[in-house]
Amino acid sequence: MAGQVSGKAAPAGAAGGGQWKYAAISVIAVVAFLLSWQVSGWAGWVDPLLLPPLGEVLRTALDLAENGYRQSSLWHHIGISVARAGVAFAAAIVIGVPVGLAMGRSRWLSALLDPFVQFLRPLPKIALIPLVVLWFGIDEGAKFFLIFISTLLSVLVGAAAAVLNVSQQRLRAAATLGASRHQVFWYVILPNALPEIFTTIRLAVGIGWTSLIAAEMVAADSGLGWMVINAGTYLRTDIVMLGIFLLGLIGYLFDALLVFLQRRLAPWAGKEA
Repeated sequence: MAGQVSGKAAPAGAAGGGQWKYAAISVIAVVAFLLSWQVSGWAGWVDPLLLPPLGEVLRTALDLAENGYRQSSLWHHIGISVARAGVAFAAAIVIGVPVGLAMGRSRWLSALLDPFVQFLRPLPKIALIPLVVLWFGIDEGAKFFLIFISTLLSVLVGAAAAVLNVSQQRLRAAATLGASRHQVFWYVILPNALPEIFTTIRLAVGIGWTSLIAAEMVAADSGLGWMVINAGTYLRTDIVMLGIFLLGLIGYLFDALLVFLQRRLAPWAGKEA
């Protein structure tokens, strides 16, 4: 028995050690990349106009943090982009998840909406800019709509698919036990679909965040996407690189927040037998 117990305990320790090992590999990879970037600038391997050294990008970050860019502080550019995207994400999730669940539960509703969803979803959202400007003008409504529609369509498809992927055996077992449609939805469908819905939202938010630059092309004068585009026209590659880094970092933080919410609201994800 002692041998069996020790044999079972080893994998848990190995798993914990494995997590630290892979985390260390990730850290080393990032540090090696940053060092290579800086060394390439020092050695002159790459034209600084095409890829400024890491140190120059850091100096630019400090300068913009202190003096801002184009009469607006760096924090204003960050805040306006996060606000635009955050409001659009929240609206897309609040609308998209219930409608997507309903599409998964109702064949007639799916037949009604799915052709439009599948037509619009792969459409490059930048192609909608002229039409959006005609509809909403050049104010915040146009920017909100471009991010919102990019996120909403993916949420609809993913939420509907999450319902359809619920095991039919569980649905039949619930029906056999006398559960009503309302009980089946709340106690069988929703708990089983929730992990997949969170995965869908994470992917949709990533898609919506990439639409930010397209949204901020619509007569904007602030925001990270606008800052990147504007700096590019003046060949300020250091500001472009800084903007790209900030866009990636904020996108990562959005995703980390969703992962945290998933662990709190659907802790059973990935633990089913």
